Amino acid sequence: MSGTIVAIASPPGMGAVSVIRLSGPGAFEIAGAVIKGGSLPEPRRAGLRLIQDHEGRVIDEGLVLTFAGPASYTGEDVVEFTGHGGIVVTRRVLERFVEAGAAPAGPGEFTQRAFMNGRMDLTQAEAVMDLISAQTSLALRSANEQLEGRLGRTCEEIRSSLLGATAHLEAYIDFPEEDIDPEVGEALCKTLEEQSAAIDGLLATADQGRILREGVRTVIFGKPNVGKSSLLNRLLGYQRAIVSSQEGTTRDTIEEVVNLRGIPLRLIDTAGVRESSDEIEQEGIAMTHGQVARADLVLVIRDLSEPFSESVEMKVPEGARSLQILNKSDREDPSWAQVEGLRISCESGVGFEDLERAIAELLSLDEAHWGDHSVAVNARHQSCLTRARASLSKAIASLRAGDEPEFTALDLRESLTAVGEIAGVVDTEEILGEIFGNFCIGK
Repeated sequence: MSGTIVAIASPPGMGAVSVIRLSGPGAFEIAGAVIKGGSLPEPRRAGLRLIQDHEGRVIDEGLVLTFAGPASYTGEDVVEFTGHGGIVVTRRVLERFVEAGAAPAGPGEFTQRAFMNGRMDLTQAEAVMDLISAQTSLALRSANEQLEGRLGRTCEEIRSSLLGATAHLEAYIDFPEEDIDPEVGEALCKTLEEQSAAIDGLLATADQGRILREGVRTVIFGKPNVGKSSLLNRLLGYQRAIVSSQEGTTRDTIEEVVNLRGIPLRLIDTAGVRESSDEIEQEGIAMTHGQVARADLVLVIRDLSEPFSESVEMKVPEGARSLQILNKSDREDPSWAQVEGLRISCESGVGFEDLERAIAELLSLDEAHWGDHSVAVNARHQSCLTRARASLSKAIASLRAGDEPEFTALDLRESLTAVGEIAGVVDTEEILGEIFGNFCIGK
């Protein structure tokens, strides 16, 4: 990562302005080569400049901003050009920087350089992408907390404590004549158990982290023509799915995200469940059952305007969180009088405030409930923490059993390594490639 890279840092397509970013030891020299007159503004001061081709013809006019390393996002010399947001002109300016010696940046390469240059740890680097992709205010807050280093600091505190315990144990291995005093051994166990509890606390946020990043998988489940697509449209606030009196209109799943009290709900409209000889509809029904099996929440919707009947095919998996919604409350058949459920009308909107409240209470996903858990681990963190806890549990058991200290120290080292991977203290190309490969180019 010694060369100078360049990329379009603004979203693709046409817009009012576009931003092109360079980073590396040759950023100032390359920018000077394509700017008319060759002069760059002083660091952290914007200057109006013309970008010209190799024959001196003007390509674009815009603001140039420079940042001298290490006081920059990447820790290197950085140049940003803000020009007109046309597709052709932006691409031509980018090509001009490449002609002058910059290499096209890969996904996440700017942030990866920031990590490699010590400007942020790995949890903060991941938070950059979480910040960009946040769909709700709570997800945004969680990403900002992580970007500020809260998760990294917590992991470093755990690692520091484990490092001290490991050093103490390895000192005993080097000087075996100095027996571990029973009181000291008990204190060591207590330290390890405290860090194990801290790891458990982080692991407890894994589901919250997945929900913040991916949303609550909320499947709308029911027979044909009960109002599944109408429910989707009403929750979204616009018509996304086709609504028809003809049965079997929805044959494939439709997914959209809605913000419920700061939490993203991934609403999944599914094909109506019924006996069918239509091969395509059968496939849609099979997909419906697959979605229900993977759901965080199943909204079972039924039609109050039809006479009540038990519905065997509408059973949800045992243990799954579900909510029975009774639609068409304005046309309720008397046979439903003793049936419990949340009564709504997708046509008039009656009952939707109660529905929102019921979903929030069922999942305990309001912002007040999550106020103390604004940093939530992702799948990679969860994997590292799970390995760290397993090794730590083995070390505690070994220490209490009076096993050879070398084995205990080995388990502690494995736990240290796993915790270190979270913030990038332990560096592997595979980990970095997986993380930054999911970034957008230009960030």
